[in-house]
Amino acid sequence: MNFKLLFTEEAASNLEKLENEPNKKKRLKAVRKSLGYLENNPKHPSLNTHEYNSLSRQFGIKIFEAYTEHKTPQAYRIFWHYGPDKSEITIIAITPHP
Repeated sequence: MNFKLLFTEEAASNLEKLENEPNKKKRLKAVRKSLGYLENNPKHPSLNTHEYNSLSRQFGIKIFEAYTEHKTPQAYRIFWHYGPDKSEITIIAITPHP
């Protein structure tokens, strides 16, 4: 099943900021690849998708975290949830992992 990706204002801003940082081309490539995986299979093994419990409790909806890279300092994470419609995923934020 293919999903349509929707971006919150924050997530769109996060992605735009990353696109405009010339020294982060490798990170941008990894984020785009991960977004592609999310569209096709949110449970793709390389995403290491898992529920982010503290955000799920805070927002009252299951929020997931997906990795863009593994064992890499400052790798980005994508926070998302299913919906609002059945075949949609909403990207909440795209942030570097400390």
